[in-house]
Amino acid sequence: MAAHSPRHPEPTAAALKPLARPIALTRVGMVVERALRAFWPALSLLALTLAALAFGAQDLAGARTVQAAAAVLALGGLASLGWGLWRFRWPSRAEAVARLDATLPGRPIAALTDRMALGGADPAARALWAAHQARMAARAAAARPVPPAPDLARRDPFALRLSALTALVVALIFGAPARVGDLMSVATGAPGPAEAAMGAAWEGWAEPPRYTGKPGLYLNAITADTLALPEGTRLSFRFYGPLDTIGFSETVSNPAALPQQGQADPGRRDLEAVRSGLIAITGPGGREFQITIQPDAAPAVEVTALATRRADGRLQQPFRALDDYGVTGGQARITLDLAVVPRRYGLALPPEPREDLVFDLPLPITGSRADFTESLVEDAARHPWANLPVKLTLEVEDGRAQTGQSTEQVMELPGRRFFDPLAAALIEARRDLLWSRDNGPRVEQWLRAVAHRPDGFIRRDDARLMLQVAIRRLDAALDQGTLDDPTRDELAEALWQLAELLEDGGLADALEAMRQAQERLSEAIRNGASPDEIAKLMQELKEATDNYLRMLAEQAPQEDGPQFGRQPESQQITGDQIQQMMDEIQRLMEEGRMAEAQELLDQLSRMLENLQVRQGQGGEGDMPGGQAMRDLGETLREQQQLSDEAFREMQQGPGQQDGQQGQPQPGQGQDSGGPPQEGQSQDRQPGGGQTGEQGQPGQQGGEGTDEGAGDQGRSLAERQRALRQELGRQEGLLPRLGNEAGDAARQRLNDAGRAMEQAEEALRRGDNGTAIDRQADAIEALREGMRSLGEALAQEEGRQQGQQGEQRLGQAGSGQGRDLPRDPLGRTLGEGGRIGTDDPMLGGEDVYRRARDLLDEIRRRSGERLRSDEELDYLRRLLDRF
Repeated sequence: MAAHSPRHPEPTAAALKPLARPIALTRVGMVVERALRAFWPALSLLALTLAALAFGAQDLAGARTVQAAAAVLALGGLASLGWGLWRFRWPSRAEAVARLDATLPGRPIAALTDRMALGGADPAARALWAAHQARMAARAAAARPVPPAPDLARRDPFALRLSALTALVVALIFGAPARVGDLMSVATGAPGPAEAAMGAAWEGWAEPPRYTGKPGLYLNAITADTLALPEGTRLSFRFYGPLDTIGFSETVSNPAALPQQGQADPGRRDLEAVRSGLIAITGPGGREFQITIQPDAAPAVEVTALATRRADGRLQQPFRALDDYGVTGGQARITLDLAVVPRRYGLALPPEPREDLVFDLPLPITGSRADFTESLVEDAARHPWANLPVKLTLEVEDGRAQTGQSTEQVMELPGRRFFDPLAAALIEARRDLLWSRDNGPRVEQWLRAVAHRPDGFIRRDDARLMLQVAIRRLDAALDQGTLDDPTRDELAEALWQLAELLEDGGLADALEAMRQAQERLSEAIRNGASPDEIAKLMQELKEATDNYLRMLAEQAPQEDGPQFGRQPESQQITGDQIQQMMDEIQRLMEEGRMAEAQELLDQLSRMLENLQVRQGQGGEGDMPGGQAMRDLGETLREQQQLSDEAFREMQQGPGQQDGQQGQPQPGQGQDSGGPPQEGQSQDRQPGGGQTGEQGQPGQQGGEGTDEGAGDQGRSLAERQRALRQELGRQEGLLPRLGNEAGDAARQRLNDAGRAMEQAEEALRRGDNGTAIDRQADAIEALREGMRSLGEALAQEEGRQQGQQGEQRLGQAGSGQGRDLPRDPLGRTLGEGGRIGTDDPMLGGEDVYRRARDLLDEIRRRSGERLRSDEELDYLRRLLDRF
């Protein structure tokens, strides 16, 4: 048996002599461990202070601020140091031995301190005990020093010690550790060692306002005594060394800053130069600067032309703005010219107070803003002042907040014009309601009069419903006396949408969808979208454009007159040219030429917004196939109408179908003396019947029979059969076009005929669901056929124009006719409003003569010295090669 020692017994010196070094190192580790646990707040505070001083934090404040900060840091350091001393306990040698022993298996160091309690007189027991001691001594010999384990993460959960250590390391690498010794000199106001060795010195900087675009100046590097600075230049001076030996005075600020007056730090001066004057620095290295201030002129703006109304009804106001450094912003303010407003009808009442219209002026994205010309384009069509006399004033602002105004312009605020009489009247009623809510009873009475007998007056069923809803809401608001601003504005919006529906028939929605597609594509171009995203947005733009052009064609006027979106006669474009522009935009985007693609997209946007589809009227000058296109369009609309009737009949159910078979549908010729309904032809019968201009019978149908009467008593299947026969007749009258597009058009029309035949059979069986599906196939085939036919006609027109160009070219060569522009190969340029030509490159009978003419033309152009160097170099290289 062995008797154990106390908790931390002191082993014999002979037993622990081999472990002296591990024990000593373990004890040192315990000292470091306990010191870090006790003094880590003081060390963190010290590290942060040294880092701040190394980065020159003492230079950012005056002596008093530095003194206050030093006092606070000193108190914090003393407190953290006292807390550490209270927590620190010096480890004993026995504690170090116990820690080292705990790391060994079987605690051999403790075993070396044990004594035999029994059996000391037995030789065998003593031999066994000696062997045990030898084994424990061998294990103890393998002891290694125990490293410290401060475990600060539990004591510092916010890792403040790591932040302080990181700041210190960064300061030692990137800062100036030598600046730490400047703390006492800054706190006491005495010069530091470097300043004392250098003596008194100064530095100065002049920083012009950023909007001037001029660089800053280091005044010590300037040898001239005269400086010309922009108004508002910021001057900064720093003084080093004994400040009592340096004097400073200036007369350029307002008011002038006297030496050491109004300054928190006597070693720095900051001022703004607003007038010419003198800056004097006396003492060692003193200088005088005669400052000449360049005044900042106020900006100016002028209206370069009267405001115009764009085809889409938007205000377009050209203007020119200029400033010596650049315009930073501007506004256009529009006020009502009440003295000139015709005070009658709804405008007779005093107008309700309304804020002025204010629009931000557009500024150039790139280039100089010192002198530029732009156009303000805004949509004021829905404002109550639209088409009324107003006063326009433009105002611009520069970098110093100086403003300049244009002369007041008296004009009529451009807004959209409505040519449909009912739509124009609804817009007038809307204006009266917004002018003064006291016009509410008058507007409500007028709307009721319009809706009293809408047959033959309001052609669209949805327009009638919208009008009835607006009347009920206005009547309810007037009865309750709650015609507040939200209700009034909501009614005004409903009247605007109703007027647009009557004027455009949904064209405004198609135009807005096309604009949104263009804006999304422009945003994708600016943000660098992926090719897949651009392809998807490009497809959306093509679909929106096709829908807009289709609706525009349906709304195209048949007579000349003022129309929305009309263009001059000289500006014409075909559908294939629009498609070519879109393909070119997509190609430029795929090649990464985003700026060119954006410019071409803007051109396409402006062109489409001002577009008007013009249909031929037959006779001389009509495009070949134009009548066929118009007939197919009528067939397409009749097929759509027939599909709608089949859908309504299917919704009504079998019980109602028997009783209503053959009866005219609502809005389809209920009044034989009324005008034709929306989407119906005015000069043809279902099944091909047409009438002449003087009411003579056409190929089919009787005299004086309108569409409503012709459909009465006929089943849907019979009408579908007549429409299929009419399509077959139109196919036989199509012009023979020997191109791929023409063949595709005929194929798609054949598909439409088969779909119509299948729809007819389904209607005879009473299977309206299948009939509607086949009618949808016929509609889609008709649309594709019309698109292919249009492409074929355009190709044929281009070919004919190319042949006519060759004939005119021959006449010009013989002295007949006018001389058309041509290229060096003799081909006409820009025939038919197109870019380029379809003429063959090597056409003609004498190819060699054409080659000689081409060579002579190249020689002639290479001798013209007024051409650019690049073009002359290219021509010379052609001559060297050929």
